[in-house]
Amino acid sequence: MLKLTCLCGQVRVEVAKRPDFINACNCTLCAKSGARWSYFHPSAVSVEGATGDYRREDKDDPAAEIHFCRRCGSTTHFTLTASAISKFGNVQLGVNMLLADGRELAGIELRYPDGRSWSGGAEFNYTRSPQIIGQRTTSQ
Repeated sequence: MLKLTCLCGQVRVEVAKRPDFINACNCTLCAKSGARWSYFHPSAVSVEGATGDYRREDKDDPAAEIHFCRRCGSTTHFTLTASAISKFGNVQLGVNMLLADGRELAGIELRYPDGRSWSGGAEFNYTRSPQIIGQRTTSQ
């Protein structure tokens, strides 16, 4: 189990297992909210503490609602909007893995999706090759 907290500790997030990967997306939402996301089924995540929320206004029908600590402003997680749940089911909750102790993330793949160029339909392209957290890269 992973235990994550916002900067001030008022919002606590627990996930039942380590993620398979973490996305460091370059889209404006991820970059400006300061998040690296891992995705879980909502039943595998517990959130305690009051959060504020934000839905992006540059999309007619945003799929995600970003949550943040009302006290310190840390982005904590996202939930799917009612519109997205009606289309896909309540199948995903994103957790900002930057709130975790980095040592607990060693060995997890960090991916770099090109969200700025993503059309919303097919798979992501990536801006660079993934890396494994905690492994040093060597230049040859």
